[in-house]
Amino acid sequence: MSLLNKRKKPESKPGDGLAEVDRKVLDAIKSRKEMAIWSRDLKSETNLPDQVINKSIKNLLNASLIKEVVHVQQKGRKHYIGADFQPSTEVTGGSWYNDGVLDVAYVDQLKDLCLKIIRRLKVATADGVYDFFKANRLTNTECTSQQIIEILRSMVLDNMIIDVKSTGLGEYHSIPVGQVCYRCLPTGGANQGPKAGALVSVPCGVCPRIRQCTPDGLISPSTCVYYTKWLDF
Repeated sequence: MSLLNKRKKPESKPGDGLAEVDRKVLDAIKSRKEMAIWSRDLKSETNLPDQVINKSIKNLLNASLIKEVVHVQQKGRKHYIGADFQPSTEVTGGSWYNDGVLDVAYVDQLKDLCLKIIRRLKVATADGVYDFFKANRLTNTECTSQQIIEILRSMVLDNMIIDVKSTGLGEYHSIPVGQVCYRCLPTGGANQGPKAGALVSVPCGVCPRIRQCTPDGLISPSTCVYYTKWLDF
């Protein structure tokens, strides 16, 4: 009977038995959640001397109650976060960074794969490139559609590819008119890329009757519905 009446002891939780100052520092760190906190900000948060804060941080690290993280925007400052939180992408820099350092090899790999996909498809939207990635599992790590968009924009800025608007004709027949898509640079050099890209999107470039088109003829730019649609966007 006495055994049944015994009350169960409450389970201990991480941090139980901490000294008051250590608890105060831990609470200040955990209050920032996934955003982490700079060690110097702990002074204003806790009103404790630097020496006391530094000792508490060491105690909390040894107890695995907090962890140090690298802030990509403030690499010279030590930041800390509660052990049960994952740092936000604002802190880590997202999937492009590894321990606060830009993963150049991964970025270059994605650029190379995107270029090969666009060469194969001739013209593709960002969604089209992403769908190709998913269908063919081209990387060992998962990439998101937002990552592909960022990579393609970077490639345009680097003059590796050009972005054009679909005409809905020829190679663009499966892409809605006006939607942004991507092509490889035309033959002739990177410096000619953007100019040639604008010309490629003109419907005349893929028109099978371009030779019969004259200003006053039966087939002319003034009566061409495709040319009118192209001018509209």
